[in-house]
Amino acid sequence: MTSRSLTGIHPALRDDIADLVTRRPVPGPGLDQVDPFLFLNHHGPQTYPPGNNGLPFGPHPHRGFETVTFILEGNLAHYDSGGHESVIEAGGVQWMTAGSGLIHAEVSPPSFKQAGGGLEILQLWVNLPAALKMTAPRYTGVQADAIPAIPVADGQGTLNLIAGTFAGVTGPIRSLTGVFMSTLRLSPGARIDLPAPQGRSVFLYVVSGHPKVSGADVAAWHLVTLAADGDHVALAVPQDAGEDAVLLFGHADPIGEPVVAHGPFVMNTREEIGEAIRDYQAGKFNGTGPLPAVGQ
Repeated sequence: MTSRSLTGIHPALRDDIADLVTRRPVPGPGLDQVDPFLFLNHHGPQTYPPGNNGLPFGPHPHRGFETVTFILEGNLAHYDSGGHESVIEAGGVQWMTAGSGLIHAEVSPPSFKQAGGGLEILQLWVNLPAALKMTAPRYTGVQADAIPAIPVADGQGTLNLIAGTFAGVTGPIRSLTGVFMSTLRLSPGARIDLPAPQGRSVFLYVVSGHPKVSGADVAAWHLVTLAADGDHVALAVPQDAGEDAVLLFGHADPIGEPVVAHGPFVMNTREEIGEAIRDYQAGKFNGTGPLPAVGQ
């Protein structure tokens, strides 16, 4: 096995949304995407007081890609125009294929707005190739107890497998494009070589802690880019780190197609963006009907 070398360490820049603490490593200066991974928002960690307004993501449309939302702390209510509803608790994940068009809302349930509490959420956008951009929308919400927690690093770490296969175990999400996706917690002293097949783009973001990636120190709230010169990623947490490291780790085949993004739409041409806007305005994203009164 050959370890991939590090090509860049990219900070997540602060870009709050209302009273929601938000950091974004991609897109950012010098990094438009990690094809096919387009966008990552890291919300929190923060504590909401009782009687709060909750998350600000009311009904809005998407077309041409997938959203993957990781609930690290707190909870999240999802509603969409395809008739899907769920409340995902801490440790769970929701994977939504917007495809040809979907309107969804991601808000705090009434219990969270009433009582408050801690909140930390990651949302990742995964591009779809031209052949799948108009695929039928779908949604899967998975609670923590349905996500395999695989011991790694001689018992000094845990890999939570969301999509793909690892150590003979398959995650609960079946990705349309063969995306491998996981979250990883490593204790001080842990060392691990994670498979990263040649030809695949690696997505690696440090949520918390101070791990070493390919021998380089990486602080929390930084995304690492890696060269295509190996077939695994070397991770370690120094013995004196003082805290666990939590990472988002995935890989996928790059698409290699033009990306034209306009707000909530990601297509291949400006003409397709115009069509998405017209279809949304014409009510073609409504699916089974209007969204319920979210958060009620």
